Amino acid sequence: MTDLRTIADLDLAGATVLVRADLNVPLQGGLVVDDYRIGASLSTIHALRRGGASVVVCSHLGRPHGHDAALSMSPVGARLQELGDFDVVTASDVAGVDSRRLVEEGGDRVIVLENTRFEPGETSNSPDTARALAELADLFVLDAFGSAHRAHASTVGVAERLPSAVGLLMADELAAFGRVLGDPARPFVVLLGGAKVSDKLGVIRALLPKVDVMMIGGAMCFTLLAAEGFQVGDSLVEVDMVDDVRDVLQSEYGSRISLPVDIVVADHFASDAPHAIHPAADLPSSGMGLDIGPETAERFGAMLSGADTIFWNGPMGVSEWEAFAHGTRTVAAAVTASSAYSVAGGGDSVAALRRMGLHERVDHLSTGGGAGLELIEDGTLVAVEAVRRSRGA
Repeated sequence: MTDLRTIADLDLAGATVLVRADLNVPLQGGLVVDDYRIGASLSTIHALRRGGASVVVCSHLGRPHGHDAALSMSPVGARLQELGDFDVVTASDVAGVDSRRLVEEGGDRVIVLENTRFEPGETSNSPDTARALAELADLFVLDAFGSAHRAHASTVGVAERLPSAVGLLMADELAAFGRVLGDPARPFVVLLGGAKVSDKLGVIRALLPKVDVMMIGGAMCFTLLAAEGFQVGDSLVEVDMVDDVRDVLQSEYGSRISLPVDIVVADHFASDAPHAIHPAADLPSSGMGLDIGPETAERFGAMLSGADTIFWNGPMGVSEWEAFAHGTRTVAAAVTASSAYSVAGGGDSVAALRRMGLHERVDHLSTGGGAGLELIEDGTLVAVEAVRRSRGA
């Protein structure tokens, strides 16, 4: 962080600042149904305005293929105005005639550009798209941690063309992950869940030499159990990952991995499916595991309670279904009751904490899942490196 410019290093008075925020929020019926990421972006926007800057905000929303009215930024702009208590106007384009007109008109309002992925050159980091965005502003602030692992026009392309800095949210994210990855207070306990071990094998390999204990639940645990030779019935197994996982389990640090000792097995994948608890070493030949069992949840909770640093990514089961939420609820309670420094990341983990009303009791709730995992695996993010190299940085 010491070699990265922050907004405190920028001469903001009278400048127009383009902020790449992460306002990729769920919509329903044209309304924002979860405004967590919008609220998280406000500290940077307020700071820029206090410094005398005119603020232009851009973000992607969903995965549109061309222009899609259902994924317009208009509802996001409206919610930003409500939460921020400042005037917001949403442009009808990304970096076209309307955006340029609004910037030239100036005023005290915050301008929100249309969905950056409406531009075909966004995801390919087209020089034309990056140049058009950069021409809207004097300075660039990267504050979209959740998108900083993508080399897009609005993340990397603009940073290569304007004097750039990281925003307050981005700085907080980098500091939190730096604390976990640098010299964490011990015991350092990692809890991983979610569906696919292929998404997290690089993270497992990167973290395993650094942790005291790594607990693995969620559907990804079944590939590890299969690699250990256990029968896992109809549970999700990535067959092509079994050999790689076995290598990790048999490695120098494999003994640091703690797997479930019991599993909640359902007849089929449904919220009301009949289910029963089975020992992990004696799972039935049919049925699928949809949660860690109560003994595992208790064991994982005890290890979390004794930690001094915790990193959590991924639920322990299908936590949005009440019948299979016990494991996630138990570990969430242990994380938030612990005196450890805790970082939780990944959309499903954050959503679970928010459903349980525990999100404010985590020391750092990350706004990025994939970005956080890539930061752990690679040690940096492509857009952060672009800011580091930016003109005037």
